[in-house]
Amino acid sequence: MATEWDGKSRGTVFGFKVFIFFIKNFGIQAAYNLMHLPVPYFCLFSRKNVRGLRFYFRKRLNYSRLKTTISIYKAYYVFGQTLIDKIAISAGLRDDYTYEFDGEPLIQEALKLKKGGILISGHIGNFELAQYFFKGRLTDASISIVITDQDHQHIKDYLNQYLKKDEMQFIIVKDDLSHIFEINAALAQNRIICISGDRYLENTKCMEADFLGKTAKFPMGPFHLGSRLDVPVLFVYVMREPKRHYHLYARRVEIKSRNAQDLLEKYTMSVTEIVKKYPLQWFNFYDFWDDAK
Repeated sequence: MATEWDGKSRGTVFGFKVFIFFIKNFGIQAAYNLMHLPVPYFCLFSRKNVRGLRFYFRKRLNYSRLKTTISIYKAYYVFGQTLIDKIAISAGLRDDYTYEFDGEPLIQEALKLKKGGILISGHIGNFELAQYFFKGRLTDASISIVITDQDHQHIKDYLNQYLKKDEMQFIIVKDDLSHIFEINAALAQNRIICISGDRYLENTKCMEADFLGKTAKFPMGPFHLGSRLDVPVLFVYVMREPKRHYHLYARRVEIKSRNAQDLLEKYTMSVTEIVKKYPLQWFNFYDFWDDAK
């Protein structure tokens, strides 16, 4: 992976406090409007991140220079909206949004097999909201999300006051690979394992596949597990649409046993379809394809 991404989210506790204050006292729309203040700062001073977005829009989507510049601003703004939505929905404002379910029966069918399931998503859209889609609809579903634990602790401690995670379990990726045993245990309990398929940390194993016209690197873990464990695998995305509307997409994948490369290639084809439909919601703010080289 390009060295720009270190596994940590950007932001400060003060910034989150301001937006939570606006959500609580002035409403969600006021928080959206406020987002126009920090976005220019990031566009001007987050050079590495802006460069990654520029490569994405110019080289992968073939946008003009003007359209690229406008799209970089819009991408930051939409990303800010998704952060606001995550806080607002998890803080109890779920009814202020509408939701659309595309492929939900596929998840229900997977659970009926009593094997658990693997949902592979990515840093596109707002997948962390998936838990609120499942709640109250998939009564048998319990969710374990596989994450890296490198975010700034002071930000996590502050946000945990607002982010309700009582029905979710987190499996933290560890150097000793003990998370693999936790994943197997969760699947044995018919839990859904949610895992990102588009980022890996330095010094971890990766795979390569063509994505949007150029070879890119992807983490080996999700595709290795998905092709070797006898459990259903689905690609799932939660995408933001206008007027506080979210659209969940779920697609069942036909697995070739022990063929991780085949699963990866099906994943890149799936993500390509979503990216072309929602180009502003590609939230990998770094040089994903190593274009700088």
